[in-house]
Amino acid sequence: MQLTWANKITIVRILLIAPFVICMLKINEPDSGLVYRYIAFGIFIIMCFSDALDGYMARVKKQVTKLGSFLDPLADKLLMTCACILLATTKTAVKGFELPSWVVVLIIGKDLFLMTGFITLFLFTSDLRIIPAVMGKTSTFLQLTMVIAILIAPEVSGYLGWWVYFVRILWILTASAAILSTLIYIRAGKRYIEQFDNNAANGE
Repeated sequence: MQLTWANKITIVRILLIAPFVICMLKINEPDSGLVYRYIAFGIFIIMCFSDALDGYMARVKKQVTKLGSFLDPLADKLLMTCACILLATTKTAVKGFELPSWVVVLIIGKDLFLMTGFITLFLFTSDLRIIPAVMGKTSTFLQLTMVIAILIAPEVSGYLGWWVYFVRILWILTASAAILSTLIYIRAGKRYIEQFDNNAANGE
């Protein structure tokens, strides 16, 4: 199987998670923590742009593949799981902007639930279909925006006093989008199973 450019970009994004995590583990070191946070921020921005780029390559350049349909959401989920856990852990959180545990639970819980659902559908229908819903994309966008807002919060909040409230609003919006996207995917999965049963009953 030949890798498309979209697939290659997605794989690079997955590989960049390791240096991102390494930098995040050092953002609170007394001497070099600020530098590591800036590097982590830069890597995260690159991954965000690569996410948009591989999506463009897949849709506009007609490079949609089953591998890409699996790897792209996997890359997003791995990145957000690492970022959320690190931003909520005392040693690696951005001081004054620690991500609440309930936000982390909802984001990671959604991903684990959906991954279980996709596997269940595959076992039930022998067909893997990962079709992103609009709310799912919105949820991902809010998650990425939230992480970026937190990483630059200490500097920006010094100039914009309302930034701390903006970050907190993002927490609520991101958590709400995670819940809504989960409900939408559950509904879509239920419809797909019903359609599969009907086709099987009709011998299609």
